[in-house]
Amino acid sequence: MPTFLLIRHGESQAVAAGRMGGRLPGVHLTETGHTQAQAVAQKLAGAPVKALYCSPMERTLETAEPIARALGLAIIPREGLLEGDCGEWSGKTIKGLRRRKLWHLAQSSPSAFTFPGGESFVVMQQRIVAEIQTLAAQHAEQELVVCVSHADPIRLAVTHFIGLSLDNFQRLSISPASITALHIGEANCRLLTLNTGPALTFIKP
Repeated sequence: MPTFLLIRHGESQAVAAGRMGGRLPGVHLTETGHTQAQAVAQKLAGAPVKALYCSPMERTLETAEPIARALGLAIIPREGLLEGDCGEWSGKTIKGLRRRKLWHLAQSSPSAFTFPGGESFVVMQQRIVAEIQTLAAQHAEQELVVCVSHADPIRLAVTHFIGLSLDNFQRLSISPASITALHIGEANCRLLTLNTGPALTFIKP
């Protein structure tokens, strides 16, 4: 089974403004985000990546574009890699949301939380796990695959594949333009790196 490089998009306008981006259209990378994406692309240049999958949001596609050029690959959009549907919280400031009781539920017991008018963390995890399993079945042992996605889906995927409770996923950090390497094995899965920057050194599983 393959090794996945799960890459979070670079700094977005929503991240820079301290807002919940969710699935709002028109959220692009900042200048810093573009610089971060270029740095990731430079690190991955020459890596034996077989495929480049991407969430179809603007900020993820903009992160994937320099990676695609560096690798000579086409970007394959995948709905399963989408950001969570934050519903009524989309576009709201993080500062304001932290005052709400539901925010504390999302942090302390995420398995019981659903975004008002949006997606639950349980459904989000099921979606991203199913997507990675589907992609894994399309690739051979030792192949390297890149998926450009978002912080929460990546954290939820890691939590599932290494056997942690969903309620612990908020303990993981996934920074903008970070790379998390996850080997999906037939018998078990291994986390090779978590939340690394462009200085990532590739480790064979």
